[in-house]
Order: sequence, then C-alpha cells, then structure tokens
Amino acid sequence: MAAVFLVMLYEYSPLFYISVISLCFVVTAAMVLGWFGFDVPVILRSSDETESVLPVPEKRMVQVTNPFALEMGTSGVASVTEGVSLRPCCLEPCVLSCYWGCGVHALQGALQTHQHGPSRLSTPQQFQEALHFQYHHCQSFHISGENREEHYSEMPAELRITDFGHLPRERYPLVALLTLAEPEARDTYNIAASVTVVHVPDDKYSLEHV
Repeated sequence: MAAVFLVMLYEYSPLFYISVISLCFVVTAAMVLGWFGFDVPVILRSSDETESVLPVPEKRMVQVTNPFALEMGTSGVASVTEGVSLRPCCLEPCVLSCYWGCGVHALQGALQTHQHGPSRLSTPQQFQEALHFQYHHCQSFHISGENREEHYSEMPAELRITDFGHLPRERYPLVALLTLAEPEARDTYNIAASVTVVHVPDDKYSLEHV
C-alpha cells in the first residue's frame, strides 16, 4: 500500500508543485497590488491596512484674526531692577497690563478659568480676580489702535525686589496682558486677550545661561 502511494505521489508531484507555486504567486500579487492602492478583496488585506483606510472626519477651518501683538522694546533695558520696555501692536485700542511677580499656579488657574469658565477673561479686572491678586505690582497703559510706541514698565523701588529666586521659580518675573479697551470690539474678535510671559533676568537668573 505504501509503495502504491509513493508511486502516485511521484506521478502527480509536478502538478502538485505547480499548484502550490501558482497559489503563492496569486497571493503575493494580490498583496503587492493592495500596497499600491489597487482594489483588492478585503479578505486578502491585513487588519492594520483595513484600519488605515477608514475615512477621517473632516474639520471645518475657521479664519480667526488676532488683534494683539507684543514685541520687546529696542532700548536694551530688560531686568528686574531696571524694568522692561515693551511695544504693543494692536489693531484696536487696547490696554497693556504688566503684572510683576505673578504666581505661576495663579496664572495657570486664571488660564483654565478663561478656557473652561462660563465667560472669557476680557478685561484686566477679570484677569486680576482670576489671579486672586497674587502678584507684586501691576502697571497699565492705554494703547491706541496701531500705535507702535514703546512703553516702559518697572517695579517700585520700595518693594526692594531684585530677584525671584532660583529655578524652578514660584513666580513669573513679568506677565504682559493685552485686552481690548472698547466693549464693542470684544464682540467682534474671537480672541479676547493675549497673555505673554516675559522671563526677565535678575541677580539669580540670567538668560545667557539658557
């Protein structure tokens, strides 16, 4: 019986080999065509490829105009003891509020209130309340529209603050807030305020070491 089976296998082995090779060729060709984007039955595709071809939900792009811009002044003065020169560039009349020694956690809490709170922080008074008044000194400037004049801000000398400690600090040296001055303009723009953290060098921290 075994001899008969060996004889049959010997007689039909070329046909068996041809069938196996043909099947391998068909499967390989189907995989290659699928990689190049041709329509291939899903049963021949891998699970990763099936997930990758799922449609991605479209998101509608919305154009937003930012009415605020803030630059460092050209005077070259920038330190905790000598103050900072700032140059706001706004499309509308705005208010520049400078908060010296603002608490890090207080600022993070204020930003979360602005993002998840019932209303936006669109005025300096609302921002100060969100900070829980955790800052050393505040100085405000009224800026007319498209006015590129530099404004100088510093802490009062009687505070006797020359540094804000070693890194990591618990307070930011300076936080500059830009808000729209006119209530009508606040309803025109999607951006209600601009917050900029200015890392001013002092006796214990120099920007040259960054």
